[in-house]
Amino acid sequence: MSMTRPEHLSDPTTAEDTVAKSESTRSATRTETDSLGSVEVPADAYWGVHTMRALENFPISKRPISVYPELVVALAQVKQAAARANKDVGALDPQKQVWIDEACQRIIDGEFHDQFLVGVIQGGAGTSTNMNANEVITNVALEVAGYAKGRYDILHPIDDVNRSQSTNDTYPTAVKLAMTASLTTMLEQLDQLRISFGRKGREFRSVLKVGRTQMQDAVPMTLGQEFHGYATTLGEDIARLRETIKLLSEVNLGGTAVGTGITADPGYSSAVVRHLSEIAGRPLEIAPDLVEATSDTGVFMTFSSALKRSAIKLSKICNDLRLLSSGPQAGLGEIHLPPKQAGSSIMPGKVNPVIPEAVSQVAYSVAGADVTVMMAAENGQLQLNAFEPVIAHSLLQSITWMRQACWTLRVNCVDGITANTEHLEAQVASSVGVVTALIPFIGYTEAAKIAKAALATGHPVADLVVEAGLMTREEVTRQLVPERLSGVRPVTEAMPVIERKGEPSE
Repeated sequence: MSMTRPEHLSDPTTAEDTVAKSESTRSATRTETDSLGSVEVPADAYWGVHTMRALENFPISKRPISVYPELVVALAQVKQAAARANKDVGALDPQKQVWIDEACQRIIDGEFHDQFLVGVIQGGAGTSTNMNANEVITNVALEVAGYAKGRYDILHPIDDVNRSQSTNDTYPTAVKLAMTASLTTMLEQLDQLRISFGRKGREFRSVLKVGRTQMQDAVPMTLGQEFHGYATTLGEDIARLRETIKLLSEVNLGGTAVGTGITADPGYSSAVVRHLSEIAGRPLEIAPDLVEATSDTGVFMTFSSALKRSAIKLSKICNDLRLLSSGPQAGLGEIHLPPKQAGSSIMPGKVNPVIPEAVSQVAYSVAGADVTVMMAAENGQLQLNAFEPVIAHSLLQSITWMRQACWTLRVNCVDGITANTEHLEAQVASSVGVVTALIPFIGYTEAAKIAKAALATGHPVADLVVEAGLMTREEVTRQLVPERLSGVRPVTEAMPVIERKGEPSE
């Protein structure tokens, strides 16, 4: 059976490399001007002066925003909806709307993503990202219309593409759209992982083993029950994460700078949200208080917390897999993980549980990102949070890594797990914990004596119970079958009343 590998989001060429390449291969430039003065921009670049200044000011992460294609698409979707809404309310020339619309659609379809160069870490609350989008869309639209790049007298990045908008309402809206789209694909991988664990649960349903609590031997169970439990816990996390999609559907479009709606037509907000819902293919709604929605980042903390919960629980499962497969000679050795690569440069034949180890490291990163989101949310001041770029980067990276971690855990590990059945059978046969199943028949005190004797002598519990005259061989055998020990099916026989010395039976 062939397995399709999902698209891995490799780090694209850095913004600085792209600029250097443009300057080294093409000497032609165009002059662009902003309120700070004039800047030379590579003539073939679709971005402009504002993007250039961001490249100079924020050479920090070496990761452009295009590393998250969902964010680039979301930015184009917001701008496309804005152009349509502005045309509806009479704030944008219909012909300009057509040019902008086509440019946005081409970006949505995957073109020009390499032109989104500003770093994921930036000052300005996302202004550099918004201006990068405005400039690219404008210059693509100018080409659509038959004009040269930089002809802002024909179509302007701010007056036309950014009409009725502010970074403060477009950027967080795009981030929410990107997170929702990215989460949707992550949940698909998490659900496939859940299904894989469930499949193993059915495969191992009759494999009896010793359960453990606090790292000590406990009562018997089946390996299938253990893996079914993993599937169940992943299903719970899927449900919790899906609940956050509703929270991400509330947007502050139309609030512009601080939520008052300055520069926007009164009818713009409802129109742009309607258009964006159609474009994005999911219902969105206007926040009831745009001032509050512009300054509050609580939804990102809620989402981050749910994502961290899922990551940590996934790491717990991976730690279990490492323990259960430990050995292969001196550990638990209950399951075999698929051997994926040599485990040592000095010890021949050593194979390590590298896939669960990698997934746990993703979980640690997600947990760290949650702290980053919390601190950034708390440090927002007054009417705007200036730190939304690091919130966006932290969460989008966490979602991306979680998606890929779920894929590799399923394909490179869980699907290939096998049970060490002979070893498990031997462990159960010698386990003192099985005496717990006999308590309803011999009482706790006698069961404790049998357990102590079994540990001291190494003799099987069943033999000691029979030798003590507490039960017959047939009675013991009937109670220690796997179905009764693991609770796979309910016991229909009535439990006996234990007679103790000095106590009359009822």
